[in-house]
Amino acid sequence: MAESGSETTAKMEAGPEKTAMVVGIDESEHSFYALQWTLLHFFSIPVPLFKLIVVTAKPTPGSVVGLAGPGSADVIPFVESDLRRSALRVIEKAKELCHSVSDVVYEIHEGDARNVLCEAVEKHHADMLVVGSHGYGAIKRAVLGSVSDYCAHHAHCTVMIVKKPKQHKH
Repeated sequence: MAESGSETTAKMEAGPEKTAMVVGIDESEHSFYALQWTLLHFFSIPVPLFKLIVVTAKPTPGSVVGLAGPGSADVIPFVESDLRRSALRVIEKAKELCHSVSDVVYEIHEGDARNVLCEAVEKHHADMLVVGSHGYGAIKRAVLGSVSDYCAHHAHCTVMIVKKPKQHKH
C-alpha cells in the first residue's frame, strides 16, 4: 500500500523509529556499572538513538533447590517468593538509575540469564546487547559459565561487554 505525501511527512517529522538496546542486569555491582556506563554513553544526549530495554533473569526455583530429596517440594514456594523479591529489587534499583530516560522498558523473565538475554534480543529486534563482566578467571568462568561469553557467541546482535575498572590500591 502506498503512503500519501502527508503520511510520509508526518513520519519524517516524528523521526525514525528507535532501535532497541537490551541491557542485562542482575544483583551484581558489575551489571549496575554496565547499566550506568550505558546510560552515560548512550542516553545522556537530548534524543537517544535507542529504546532501552532493561532485562533481569529470575532463576527457576528448581534450579536453585535442585534435587534436595524428600521435603524439597515444601521449600519451593518460599524459594519462589525470595527469587521474585530479589528480581523486583534489581528492577527497582535499575529504575532509580534510569529515572531520566523516557523510553525504557523493564522486564523480568524466568530462566537462565544466557537464554533470557538472547531471547530478549530476538523479541525486541535489538541492535545491541549490553552486559557486565564479573571478571572471573578462566577456571571460575569454565565452571560457572559466562553469560557474557555465551551472549557474545549466540545473540543475534552486537554485544558490548562492559568491564568495571579494577580499583588500584596505592
